Amino acid sequence: MNILVSDFDGTLTEHDFFELVRRRWPLPPEQDPWNQYWAGEITHFEALARIFAGIRSRPGELEAMAEATGLDPNVGKAVQNLKDGGWEVVIASAGCGWYIERLLKNAGVAVKVHTNPGSIGSQGELLMTLPYKDKFFSDTTGVNKLAVVQDAMERAERVAFVGDGRPDLEPALLVPPQLRFAHGWLAQELEARGESFQPFQHWSEIAEILTRC
Repeated sequence: MNILVSDFDGTLTEHDFFELVRRRWPLPPEQDPWNQYWAGEITHFEALARIFAGIRSRPGELEAMAEATGLDPNVGKAVQNLKDGGWEVVIASAGCGWYIERLLKNAGVAVKVHTNPGSIGSQGELLMTLPYKDKFFSDTTGVNKLAVVQDAMERAERVAFVGDGRPDLEPALLVPPQLRFAHGWLAQELEARGESFQPFQHWSEIAEILTRC
């Protein structure tokens, strides 16, 4: 058995959900939780939770925003091809299950997902909570992606990882370069460190590569 561990936002999708939220409900730079996270003042989870808590949406607005993230239209076929080729797909995301699970279900994709649960509040906000019962719990990101990859390596013959952000760096470095897929910030950081990786534009491209291995 082989396992592909994948990030979600900006990896399976064209846009990060939280970035769309920040554009729709902008804050002054000094009040922006994402800037506070990059400054090391709060955790990744705290930043996203505060961004989502600041939403004041109308009925249906967040559903439309989730669709606007641009999930790879070929994800369903790609996941099936991976399964047929002996690959299990595991999603490990520091984002929120409210939109992740919705998008995957709408695409007809059934895979294991480790992420932060969430629900819509009375003011149209997205209330994201820590996944305390998850096997790979982290108090800084919600999900410890490094632990997800380590667990996969104990169970599988080959493990691949794909991501694009800061929480993806450690797990990406754990897998062999030929099974390490990256773009965005992660690709830039790996290049700066002199680490090899496989670049990609669309997630479904990775399925094509892995099923040929």
